[in-house]
Amino acid sequence: MNARAHGVNPWLVLVLVCLAQFMVVLDATIVNVALPSIQADLGMSESSLQWIVNAYALLFGGFLLLGGRAGDLIGRKRVFLGGLVLFTVASLLCALATGETTLIVARGLQGLGAALVSPAALSIVTTTFAEGAERTKALGVWAAIAVGGGAVGLVLGGLLVDVLSWPWIFFVNVPVGIAAFLVSLRYVPESKDEHMHKSFDLAGAASVTAGLVALVYGIVRSSALGWGSTEVLGFLALSAVLLVGFVFIERRSAEPLVRLSIFSVRTVRGANAAMFVVAAGLFSMFFFNTLYVQRVLGFSPLEAGFAFVPFTAGVIIGAGLSQRLVPALGAREVPLIGAALGAVGLLLFLRLTPDSSYLTDLLPGIMLASIGMGLLFVPITLIATSGIPNDDAGLASGLFNTSQQIGGALGLALLSTLATNRTEDELASAGAQPTADATADALVSGFHVAWLSSAILLAAGGLLLLGLLRRRDVAAVSEGEVAPVAA
Repeated sequence: MNARAHGVNPWLVLVLVCLAQFMVVLDATIVNVALPSIQADLGMSESSLQWIVNAYALLFGGFLLLGGRAGDLIGRKRVFLGGLVLFTVASLLCALATGETTLIVARGLQGLGAALVSPAALSIVTTTFAEGAERTKALGVWAAIAVGGGAVGLVLGGLLVDVLSWPWIFFVNVPVGIAAFLVSLRYVPESKDEHMHKSFDLAGAASVTAGLVALVYGIVRSSALGWGSTEVLGFLALSAVLLVGFVFIERRSAEPLVRLSIFSVRTVRGANAAMFVVAAGLFSMFFFNTLYVQRVLGFSPLEAGFAFVPFTAGVIIGAGLSQRLVPALGAREVPLIGAALGAVGLLLFLRLTPDSSYLTDLLPGIMLASIGMGLLFVPITLIATSGIPNDDAGLASGLFNTSQQIGGALGLALLSTLATNRTEDELASAGAQPTADATADALVSGFHVAWLSSAILLAAGGLLLLGLLRRRDVAAVSEGEVAPVAA
């Protein structure tokens, strides 16, 4: 239902839902600069630390499509408000956590809340503004929130940790969430799709999410127990059973979470496969670079936040360039350039040592990787949402975001395990009580493994796009005939 029909200014509705989305985006980056402080305060191991990121990403990605469908069925405002409550309560639980298990579980609940808030908020925007200039302007504001929220999260996270303490990166969500809930309750109009069947695929969402959590847990535990241990093999087997079960559920469900026939569309199949692999490399870069600047170079959390602001600038530059290059070079070729630039940027991190300089050693890699990321993401997003009927636009865009979150979580689990193994091997060879210099060297050696693996994944993602798509498959995107579907 249009907001004006309820006597509500639609731009007020946009401000409210963007405030909630800003909180979700903020939380995805604000945690990164606090990771070393959380690790030191709670005594977390290197392998456990990545769960602070992955618990959020797995629950967010696993329930994102279900959240969108739930909004269509039972009311977008209702789901939006429910997600806000869950996200706000989970933030409070994160802030009050005194142990790693409590924090990780609360982070998962935050991810579930975000999976309800984000698609419902976008649906509210698209139903509030009529198609045309107003909706385009509104979606432009929405996209700016995604970029701006990431940058603000880095700096705000560093400031809160520096001036107060790490729990405040979660406390800050509580008053914002309460205010957004109370005002949205009054002013956001309700809407839902009256033509949809009254069911949604909870079994599918639960099975795929549980399967992915089991897979990540098995990968992480392999660093301590070895790949041949009973526990690791058991969780990997459980993951396989759950994921196969998910496919079986989707094939038989009257209202599947993911209608598997959508993968028969070559553009959807190619773009999602490429994004899954690319995200596996890029998530890890943020994680390990944050640890490097704080634990090795000795940056404060605030300095670390400012250190990564150029990354946001690089993404904006790359995204702007891609819009000009796609018509000139082609939608399949521009991501290859982006993958190559990103991989070179990651390889530049291999020069880093415990004595490296931010300006001359770290910043060049950050800029190349971020510009490459901008060149990658825009055309791949366009490809992922092209060549499909309008009725499947929401599914295609939600599936693309899911591939990004899940790929990132699995990549971080694998690369974190590889890096931890290398660091522990280096520390073992240094003796029973390694010096501070030996510890720094061991950490950097582990980070090198992760950065090299990230570069390989990024290059593989570009090559995968090249192999799965033909030039004629993306001709409409290259000629500017397809508009992106926001999600």
